[in-house]
Amino acid sequence: MGPRIGPVGEEPQIPEQDAKAMMGTEDIPGGKASLGPQDSRPRMFHSIKFFVLCHSLLQLAQLMISGYLKSSISTVEKRFGLSSQTSGLLASFNEVGNTALIVFVSYFGSRVHRPRLIGCGAVLVALAGLLMTLPHFISEPYRFDHSSPGNMPPDWEASLCLPTALAQTPALGPSNGSCSDATETQHLTVVGIMFTAQTLLGVGAVPIQPFGISYIDDFAHNSNSPLYLGILFAVTMMGPGMAYGLGGLMLRLYVDIDRMPEGGVSLTSKDPRWVGAWWLGFLIAAGAVALAAIPYFFFPRKMLKEKHELRFRRRVLTIAASSATKGEDSPSLQSPGESPEKQDGLAQMAPDLTVIQFIKVFPRVLLRTLRHPIFLLVVLSQVCMSSMVAGMATFLPKFLERQFSVTASYANLLIGCLTIPLAITGIVVGGVLVKRLNLSPKRCTLLCLLGALLCLLFSLPLFFMGCPTHQIAGITPPTGPKPGLELFPRCMESCSCSSDDFNPVCDLSTHVEYLTPCHAGCRSQLGQEAVDKSQVFYTNCSCVAEGVSVVGGSCDSACSYLVLPFMLLVSLSAALASVTHTPSFMLILRGVKKEDKTLAVGIQFMLLRVLAWMPSPVIHGSAIDTTCLHWAQSCGRRAVCRYYDHDLLRNRFIGLQFFFKIGCLACFALILVILRQQDKEEGTKATVPNPGPQKQSVTSGPAQKPIESKV
Repeated sequence: MGPRIGPVGEEPQIPEQDAKAMMGTEDIPGGKASLGPQDSRPRMFHSIKFFVLCHSLLQLAQLMISGYLKSSISTVEKRFGLSSQTSGLLASFNEVGNTALIVFVSYFGSRVHRPRLIGCGAVLVALAGLLMTLPHFISEPYRFDHSSPGNMPPDWEASLCLPTALAQTPALGPSNGSCSDATETQHLTVVGIMFTAQTLLGVGAVPIQPFGISYIDDFAHNSNSPLYLGILFAVTMMGPGMAYGLGGLMLRLYVDIDRMPEGGVSLTSKDPRWVGAWWLGFLIAAGAVALAAIPYFFFPRKMLKEKHELRFRRRVLTIAASSATKGEDSPSLQSPGESPEKQDGLAQMAPDLTVIQFIKVFPRVLLRTLRHPIFLLVVLSQVCMSSMVAGMATFLPKFLERQFSVTASYANLLIGCLTIPLAITGIVVGGVLVKRLNLSPKRCTLLCLLGALLCLLFSLPLFFMGCPTHQIAGITPPTGPKPGLELFPRCMESCSCSSDDFNPVCDLSTHVEYLTPCHAGCRSQLGQEAVDKSQVFYTNCSCVAEGVSVVGGSCDSACSYLVLPFMLLVSLSAALASVTHTPSFMLILRGVKKEDKTLAVGIQFMLLRVLAWMPSPVIHGSAIDTTCLHWAQSCGRRAVCRYYDHDLLRNRFIGLQFFFKIGCLACFALILVILRQQDKEEGTKATVPNPGPQKQSVTSGPAQKPIESKV
C-alpha cells in the first residue's frame, strides 16, 4: 500500500519518526534533522501558528476580491451597458468553477502538497483579479455625454435646444452604423473577459479553505486546533465588510482617473452618469492576494505536530466545566478535536479508496443522506436563507442608490460598516447560545424558528419605507396639472433631441425631470461656481414656467432621510437570520450517521451553491429588470436601465426576500414538528417496558439523549 497522507488529525506515517512527530516545533533542532529538506527553510515556516496567521490573511484577501464585484455591480452596469440579469449572472459565475471542482479537490486533497497547492490557487485568484481589470484598459474612455465627440471638457451646447441640432442629426448616422461591427465586438469581448475572470476566481478559490483547515488540524495540538480555526474564521469574516469598504472608497474616484482629460470632468458622484473607479479595487485586492500567497511556497508538505497546549487555552479549560468542554453540542470542539481513531467512516476511508471505489460508494451514501427528512429540511432552510443573502449582497447597494438617491460609495459604506458587522455578530451569538446552553436538537430548532420569525417581522416595515418615482417627462404619466408635462412634447418639437443622449436636468419648482436640457427646451446654460463648479443651470427653457431655470442632474428623492432607518432594519434582520447559522449546522451534524457526517457537510455546501448562490443573483436581477421604465439603447440592443418604478422595485425586491424568509421559517417549523413526533414515539417506547424510571428520565431534565439518538 505504501505510505499515505492521512485524513484530518493524522500523524506523519514514517514509523521511525513517530516519536519525533509528537515533539513540538520549539524542541531542539536535532528533532528535525531527520526531515532533511526542512532544514533549509526558516524556522517560522515550521510553526503552525505562523501558518494560521498566513492563512487568515489569505482568506481575508480572497473573500475581499470575490466580494468586491458585488459592491460595484451598479457601476459595472453603467460602464458597460449591462442589465441586472446579466450582472447577476456575472456575480454568480464564480460559483460555477468552484462547484465543478470542489468534489475532486476534496477527494484528492490528501495526496498533494497542500501549502503549495493553496499558493497556486491564490496566484490564480490574483490573476483572475487582474483579468477583471482588463476591460477598463482595452475599452475607450468613458463617454458620459454621448452628444459630445469625446470626454473632453463637455460641450454643453451639444445637448441644448438649438437650430444647429438639426444639422447634427445626420452626423449620428455613421457612428450608429459602425456600432454593429467594432463597438458590438468590443462589448462582447469585455463581457467574455469578465465571465472568464469570474470563473477563474472560483477555480482558484477551491483549494484555499479546505486544504488550509485540514493542514491546521493535522499539525496543531488537538486542544489548540479549535482555537486556531476560530481565529481563522473570525478574521475571514471581515473580508466581505472590507470589500464593501474598499468599494465605497474606490467609487469616489472617477473611472478614468488614469487617463483624465486636460480640463477634467464636470461630474460629481451624485450625478446619475457618474462611474467610479471600479477596476482599481480589483487591482488592490489582487495585489493583496498575491502578497499573501508568497509564504505558502515555503511551508513544508508535513511539519512536526505541535506539542504543547496554549497556556491561556489550558486555563480556560481548567475553569470551564468538563461537561461543557466535552459536550457533543459544541460545534467548534466536536470534529477538529477528535482523535484519528474516532474519525471513522468515509472521511477516513476516502484516501484509501480508488476513484472507481469512491464513485461506487458515493451514490449509496448520497441517497441514504438525502432520504433523511431532517437533513433535507435543514438544507432547504439554508437554501432559502442563502438565496436571501446572495440577492441582498449583490443588489442591495443598487437598491439603495435607486430608492433613496444616495451615491454608490455611501451605499457601500453603509453595508460594510453596519450590515456585515451585525451579521457576523449574529453568527457568533448563535454559536455561543448553542455552546453555553448546551442545546438539544429540538431546542436548536426552536432557536432557529425564533430567529427566522423575528427576521421576518423586522422585514415587514421595509415594504413601506420609500416613496414613488418622481415625474419624468415623456416616461412616467402625469399625475396632476404640471405645466412642464402639459407642454411636453410640443414644447420641444423644434429641438430635434437625440433619443440616445442622457444628461438629466430637474425642474426644482415642479420636481419634474427631463432626459436632457434639449427635452426641456432649454437654449442656454450658465455655471454656478459659488456652490459647486460642476453645477450647471439651464435657462430659457420652453417646457418649464417662464423665468424658471432647471438644474443639471436628477431630482433628489423625497425619501433620502429614510435610508438610515431602512439600513438599521435590514441589519437587524440580517443579524437575526445569522443566529440560525450554527444551530442549523448542528442539526445536520446530529441528523446523519457518524460515518456519513463528512460527506453530508460536503453535500450540504454543494446544494447551497447549486440551489442558492448560483441562481439567486440571476433571479433577483431578473426581478429588478421587470421594474425598469426606460432602457438605454446601444447598437440596437437593450443596455442599462435609466429609470425604475420605485414602488415596483421596492415591492419586488423586498417581496423576493420575504418569500425566501417565509420558506426558511416553514422548513424550521416542519423540523420542529418531526422532532416532537419523534420525541413522542421515543417516550411511548420508553414507557412500555418500565413505566417508572423510564418515564421519569424522559419527562424530567433536558431530554437530550432520546432525541439525539433518534435524530
